[in-house]
Amino acid sequence: MALSVVSISACAPGADEAAEELANLAQEGAQLVMPGESHFRNVRQLTVGGENAEAYWAFDGSMLIYQGNKPDAGCDQIFLLDPRTAVSTRVSNGEGRTTCSYFYPSGDQILYSSTHEHDASCPPEPDFSMGYVWPIYESYDIFVADATGSNLRPLTETPGYDGEATFSPVGDRIVFTSMRDGDLELYSMAPDGSDVVRLTDRPGYDGGAFYSPDGSQIVWRAEYPEAGPALDDYQQLLREGMIRPGELEIMIMNADGTNQRPVTAIGGANFAPFFHPSGEKIIFSSNHLDPDGREFDLFMVNVDGTGIEQITYAEGFDGFPVFSPDGRYIVFGSNRNNQGTNDTNVFIAEWVE
Repeated sequence: MALSVVSISACAPGADEAAEELANLAQEGAQLVMPGESHFRNVRQLTVGGENAEAYWAFDGSMLIYQGNKPDAGCDQIFLLDPRTAVSTRVSNGEGRTTCSYFYPSGDQILYSSTHEHDASCPPEPDFSMGYVWPIYESYDIFVADATGSNLRPLTETPGYDGEATFSPVGDRIVFTSMRDGDLELYSMAPDGSDVVRLTDRPGYDGGAFYSPDGSQIVWRAEYPEAGPALDDYQQLLREGMIRPGELEIMIMNADGTNQRPVTAIGGANFAPFFHPSGEKIIFSSNHLDPDGREFDLFMVNVDGTGIEQITYAEGFDGFPVFSPDGRYIVFGSNRNNQGTNDTNVFIAEWVE
């Protein structure tokens, strides 16, 4: 059955009154809205401690699901989060490393990627002597479970990395990243894991894909190294189970893989794109304004690449922005209010156009 939590969008109509129903774990007097963040109102902090990010809404707006590496936990796990109470409940089985969770549109099932079937312990960290890299664990498969985390079973069992899966709001397809054909490409499949269709076919990394609100388009992050040393470096790292995400741009295409085209060409690492509720804009995280590449902020751009606008101005990292289904709220991961630690937490704000 569907989650039995009343949708935020069904709360009292006044914006201030609705905001009062959202929990806030920040200490009294904490600055959660920075100067210039005019699109945010009533920012609240929903997690405290560790690395918490990639929070995605249930399609009825009632709950969030996110990935968290809690203090002393050792490895990322998947949690449900009630935005009204800020109560987190682990729904992954506590084994292996997990990532990239999402709700089924019905709300009674979830999906996420996990390494637990290959090894119950945490996989090794990547070799950072190669610079800043992301691990691409070949032991990742995509799993489906009931919304409580029970009845866990695989959706993919193909050798090689399978991850970064998200659902179309229409409910008919899942888009995901896989190395099943030797490179990191985008694929779509039916909700039961059948009818796998390859969508991209270009040397380089394609990942982090999301559907538009009407399910007709897909936005994603990509790196396409030029033939020669850059491509050789990418492919060598990939053979060692890593990618270097220093140069990523935002791409868009039709849901069937046709009409692939760039949205950004601004340099730096641009990732975590997500459609504005109108379907006419894309919000994403980028470090392109920082020559050192350390400051990540949120930006919004029209789907044709025009009209880029900076959204956040906090020091450190702001990323993984996701609008609620009704467009009233946005959740994101941020280093703000971390008391000088490296903690990343989940925040929610009312969205102001």
